[in-house]
Amino acid sequence: MQDRQTAGIDLPVKALAWEDADGKVWLAYNDAAWIAQRHSLGPASAQAVTAIAAGLAAAAQAATAA
Repeated sequence: MQDRQTAGIDLPVKALAWEDADGKVWLAYNDAAWIAQRHSLGPASAQAVTAIAAGLAAAAQAATAA
């Protein structure tokens, strides 16, 4: 967020889980790379973006594991 303060509108990252009428469960979240592009984050934020992406992927994997 220090790179571009506007990124604060998308932080902290969040996910949305819901069940549809057929009983299927869905999980959605904004990709960290998309957030970085949206706010024109530069090299100063690259490590944080990578860490956020890895954290989201791990959380999604754990949440959707059979």
